[in-house]
Amino acid sequence: MNHSLHKRTVPADWSPDAGLVAKTKAQLEAAGVTRCLAAWTDVYGAPKAKVTPVSCFEKMCAGAELYTVGAVEGMGLNGPHEDECAAVPDLAAGVTVCPWDPQTAWLHADLYYHGAAYPNDPRRILRRAMDRAKTMGLSFNLGIEPEFYLFKIDETTGQPAPPTPTAFKGPNACYDVQLTAETLPALAEIGDHLERLGWGLYSYDQECGRGQHEFDFGYTDALTSSDRLVFFRQLVKHVATQHGLVASFMPKPFADDFRSGAHFNMSLEDASGTNVFVLNDGDTHPLADAHGLPMTATAYHFAAGLLAHAGAITAAACSTYNSYQGLIARGALGDFSWAPVLVTYGHNNRSSMLRCPLNRPCIENRAVDMAVNPYLAAALMLHAGLDGIEQKLDPGAPFNNDLYRFNREELKERGVHTLPPTLLHALEAFEADPLVEKALGSYKDIYLAHKRTEWERGFYPVHDAQRDSELTRL
Repeated sequence: MNHSLHKRTVPADWSPDAGLVAKTKAQLEAAGVTRCLAAWTDVYGAPKAKVTPVSCFEKMCAGAELYTVGAVEGMGLNGPHEDECAAVPDLAAGVTVCPWDPQTAWLHADLYYHGAAYPNDPRRILRRAMDRAKTMGLSFNLGIEPEFYLFKIDETTGQPAPPTPTAFKGPNACYDVQLTAETLPALAEIGDHLERLGWGLYSYDQECGRGQHEFDFGYTDALTSSDRLVFFRQLVKHVATQHGLVASFMPKPFADDFRSGAHFNMSLEDASGTNVFVLNDGDTHPLADAHGLPMTATAYHFAAGLLAHAGAITAAACSTYNSYQGLIARGALGDFSWAPVLVTYGHNNRSSMLRCPLNRPCIENRAVDMAVNPYLAAALMLHAGLDGIEQKLDPGAPFNNDLYRFNREELKERGVHTLPPTLLHALEAFEADPLVEKALGSYKDIYLAHKRTEWERGFYPVHDAQRDSELTRL
């Protein structure tokens, strides 16, 4: 290793907590762990890491492992001449022994470059947003509802097929007990792992799509929840493989079946640990009186900030070309998709971007899917909500009825707008919104350039079905 390079990759006056490093290493060795992954994420939220022997744990914690970040998608530092980043594990976030491989430990890492935190690290971007909340005396909590598909590959066609022997014939497989039972060996193993990890597993079920499932577990601070989603996707992939299945986090894998969401349930706490969205019995304020939902003024302002920046947020929350093939009211489905296509809020309205559920004191953004990089999406949402609080924005009246039933003119009369219909439209909103530069800094241009390329890659190919339909039409 070039030690002069290493010394200026992490801050000169920084060193890891030697006592915590030694304690953690001893615990790992006692547990039989022989290797570590100090993982950071690319633009998609896909984890990246080298495999480091436990014998080198101290060096890894000091930032000895360097990465050519420009070789990874959407991270900046492009080109063979650029210097490297150091990945420094966040020991305060804890260490997880991988359930699928008890000899491997997983740590979440932060990137450093030229003696400072790397500004284009998605995890660092969320940290900065949470630091802003802290200056306002607030902490940001997040619960995520991950959905995904499990399927088998048909040996004859090579195409994905539902994993269960039962061929479900109805339009909606949601909560079907038989389908759940037939996939239970894989689902139960995932659930058992989550229980042992102490994530506060509530339940899991067969969702609306054939072979689609959802796991619900407890909320915590936004950084930890984002870390958990990154790890959860890895856990599900490994368990699926062990059961001869394939796990997909593609937002819309099938045109005639349901999208896979990852709804963000957000709340804020004050320094005393009190949820500042909760309206206590007997309390009132003009917004609650006018709009009728039992939320504090802070919650209304936060929701208004999210709505005001909905387009830009959606560019990160629904971040792929395929995302917008799922962000539709119906499409090829026989019935409505329940996708949140409208820039509105309501207490239990799943056609709206924001839902304010009556069984939990939070604001749920339903316009998030399973391809999300949670750090980037959470950072944008937090900045938007905090702007709403600072500016005391009013979200207007909630919509608690089924907005799918209204046509475009009726929606226009009610002042209801739709979310961006494509990734290109979302990126245009992202580029135009000053909030994005506040939240992402220099990463804004990197993200835009990468995602525009993704849009073009998806848009310009001429597909077989299109050719078959149009080749001899005229």
